[in-house]
Amino acid sequence: MFIELKETIKIIEKISISDERKETLQPLIDYIVKKVSEKASVRLNFICTHNSRRSHLAQIWAQTMAFHFNIKNVFSYSGGTEATAMFSKVAETLMNQGLQIQKLNEAENSVYAVKYDENSHPIICFSKKYDDSFNPISEFTAIMTCSSADQGCPFIVGADVRLPIRYEDPKAFDGTDLMNEKYAERSLEIASEIFYVFSNVNNGK
Repeated sequence: MFIELKETIKIIEKISISDERKETLQPLIDYIVKKVSEKASVRLNFICTHNSRRSHLAQIWAQTMAFHFNIKNVFSYSGGTEATAMFSKVAETLMNQGLQIQKLNEAENSVYAVKYDENSHPIICFSKKYDDSFNPISEFTAIMTCSSADQGCPFIVGADVRLPIRYEDPKAFDGTDLMNEKYAERSLEIASEIFYVFSNVNNGK
């Protein structure tokens, strides 16, 4: 794992999580523990309205934390109720936090390759609908990262489980003096909760 990313994880590890949020995260822990105990693949599809910010942050941190805790056969995806583009500030924020990101093309909906380790396969990120053919069609958990997607998609075809784990949208701070700070803050918040999830998967095995 990249040295700068390891330093960020040291910060993430110290972020406290409320009992209320731990309760929200427990069903995801239980799902992953069950899959690991069955030696089955763990497929996580993080879903938000536009698949532009929160769902990508969650997808990338989930794959990263699975690697950090050496939990095998974890495959992390993201999608939206509509496709837009992965917002450039998300890539910039994650690069500042130690991930390496390569933009593979110049397009309205660009494709990014995200790496957390020199020798690991990159996470491929672009905006897509949650049921896009790039994503799994069965045996996955759908994790709703925003209230709009949660309310707008009461049923996700093929999902084993559907879990609401919502985050505030950093988009509210776009174009303001607080933009960089708030994107970094949201990224670390999501990372800390996913760190907590995977640390408890190890404990629950």
